[in-house]
Amino acid sequence: MREWLVTNGLGGYASLTSKNTNTSKFHGLLITSLNPPTERWVFVSNIIDKIQINNETHLLENYKKSYSFDYFPNFTYESDDIKIKKTILMQHGKNTTIIKYDIKNKKPLTMIHGPIIHSRHFYYLNIHRYLSFQQNIEDSTLFIKPENIDKTLKIVLKDCAYTQKNYWETMYYEKDRKRRDSWIDNAVHTGYFYKLIKKPTVYYLVLTIVDDININPSDVFSEEKQRKEKIIKESNLSEKFEKLVLSSDNFIVKKGNGKSVIAGYPWFADWGRDTLIALPGLTLVPHRFDDAKQILSTFASFCKNGLIPNVFDDRDSKPSYNTVDASLWFIDRVYQYMKYTNDIDFLKDIWETMESIIQGYKNGTDYNIFMDKDYLISHDPGLTWMDVKIGDYHPTPRCRKAVEIQALWYNALMIMNNLTEVLDKKNSYIDLADKVKQSFNNQFDRLYDVLDTKDASIRPNIVFLSALDFSMINKNIQEKIVDTYQEKLLTVFGPRTLSKDDSRYKGYLFGHYNKDEAYHNGIVWPWLMGSFIKSYVKLNSDEKSRDYAYKKFIKPMFDVFGDNWDGSIYEIFDAEPVYAPQGCISQAWSVAEILRACVEDIENKKPDFENKFVLNKISI
Repeated sequence: MREWLVTNGLGGYASLTSKNTNTSKFHGLLITSLNPPTERWVFVSNIIDKIQINNETHLLENYKKSYSFDYFPNFTYESDDIKIKKTILMQHGKNTTIIKYDIKNKKPLTMIHGPIIHSRHFYYLNIHRYLSFQQNIEDSTLFIKPENIDKTLKIVLKDCAYTQKNYWETMYYEKDRKRRDSWIDNAVHTGYFYKLIKKPTVYYLVLTIVDDININPSDVFSEEKQRKEKIIKESNLSEKFEKLVLSSDNFIVKKGNGKSVIAGYPWFADWGRDTLIALPGLTLVPHRFDDAKQILSTFASFCKNGLIPNVFDDRDSKPSYNTVDASLWFIDRVYQYMKYTNDIDFLKDIWETMESIIQGYKNGTDYNIFMDKDYLISHDPGLTWMDVKIGDYHPTPRCRKAVEIQALWYNALMIMNNLTEVLDKKNSYIDLADKVKQSFNNQFDRLYDVLDTKDASIRPNIVFLSALDFSMINKNIQEKIVDTYQEKLLTVFGPRTLSKDDSRYKGYLFGHYNKDEAYHNGIVWPWLMGSFIKSYVKLNSDEKSRDYAYKKFIKPMFDVFGDNWDGSIYEIFDAEPVYAPQGCISQAWSVAEILRACVEDIENKKPDFENKFVLNKISI
C-alpha cells in the first residue's frame, strides 16, 4: 500500500502516501472539484500532527505506526502511554474532508495540528511566493481566503486554541521528479491549532469550502459508512470482491444533472473510452443500473457527428472527440445495459444516437474515420486506446485499420441487428455485418495488430476479436490468440502491450527514453486482463476452467495487494520484475474489468436478460 485514496463523488479527493507525506503535486487532504467532475483545486496539502507531553513536542509520524483499511484508511500510532487512531474520509457530494482522531491516553497531552495551505489547480505549482492569504478565526472555525480564487477555506476544530504564524515552505515532490514532471512547489503554514486532551476522547478536524459548516462530523462518518455498506449489500456479490466494489464507487461522479466516470485518480478527468470500457464493472455488475443509465445518457448528449467524446478537459470541461473506438464501445455498453435491465424505454430514447454512430462511421466523420471499400473502418493515427503522442510523433500510430476497431465495428453491427429485432424495426445491419466478416477473414491470415499494413506486432489488441459478444473469427483462431497471450504477453498484473521479442519492447516505464514511448510498447495494463479472461472462459466453459482462471490469473494479483488493500488497482505496471506500479494509483477500467471478469466470467453470474438479447450470437 504505497498511497491511499478517498473521494467525494464530485471528482474531488484526498490522497497521500502510506506515510501520510506529499511526494506528488497531486497529493493533498482537500482537493476539490469546482466544476464537477473537473477543475480540481488544491486547498490543503497536509496536516502536520504533533503531540506535546510534559513540555516535550514530538511529531505524530515518529510514533510506531500501522495502517489498515476498513471502509476508510486508518492510521494507528502507539507508545507506552498513548494510542491514537486517525481516520480520513470525504463527505459524499461535498468538497469536505473530515479527519477523525480517536485518542486513548493515560496522562494529559496537547494535540497540535498545523495545516499546510495551497490555492492552485492541481496541475500547476506555486513557483513563487507572491500569493497572499487572509485569515481570521471565529468560534472554532478558521477562515482562510486566498487572493487568487473566490473561495474560502474553512478549518473547523472544536474547543481549541489557535496561533497564527504565516510562513512559506518549499516542497519537493520526489514522485513527480522521477516522472520527469515539475516537482518544486511552495506552500503556506498559516498557524497551529492546540487541543488539550485530558482523558480518552474522539474529536474531528473538518476541512471544507462549502458554505454550510454546521455539520455533525460523527453523523457524516456514520452516513458514509452506511452508504458504503448499502453499495456492498445491493451488489449481492461474494465477500472476496467487496474491496473492488468499494473501489469502483470512487469513480462514479456527478456531471451536471447526470453522472460520469473519473478515468483515474489522481489526474484524469472523465474520458469517454475509459468510461465505457469501465461501465459494466463499475455499474452493471454491482447492480447500479440507474448510474449506468445516467452515464450513458450523459455521453449520448455529447455525441457529435457520430462520435462520443474522448475526454473532457479538466481546466474548462471542453469535450474532445479524437477517438475511433469510444462510439463503438458506446453501442456495446448500451447492449450490456439492456442485458441487465431490459429497459426498452431507454433503448428507444437512445436509439437515435446509436443509429447516428453507425451512419457516421459508414459515411465518414471527423478524424478521417470512415468505412472503406472493403467495409472495414479506416482512421487516422493516435485514435485507438494506444493514443500517446509526443509532439507530432505517434509511438504507436496504429492508423488505418487497427484490429480491435474492426472487431468493435462488427460487434456493433451485430448488436444493432439484434436490437432492431427487439424494437421490431427494419433491419439493414446483418447484411453489412456479413460483408465486414467476410472481408476481414479474407485479409486476416496472421494475428495482425493493424490489418491493412500487415503489422504483425504481437500486442494485446487481438484479444477483442475473441472477447466481444459477437466474434467474426473461428474457434481455432480464438484459441491461437489465447495461447499467444499466455506465451508472449501475460504477467501477474495483466498483459504486456508488446512482446518481449520485439526490438521496440521497453520493459520499464522509466529508462533512457521518453516514458511516453514505453506506455504501449511493453508496459502492462491490468484492464486488458478482463478481456483475456473472458476469452479464456469462453473457450474453456466449465467450472474447473473457471476455477483455474481465478487461481492462475486473479488470485496472484490479489495476493500481492495484501490484506490492507483498498481495492484500488494502478493504471499500469512495469513489464519486468518487480513489476513496479506506475501511472495513476487507481484506474477505473483496471478496477472495473477485473471485477467484471471475476463476476461474469469466473463466477459465471450472467445478466438476467442475457438470453433475450442474444438472438444471433455465433457459437464457437
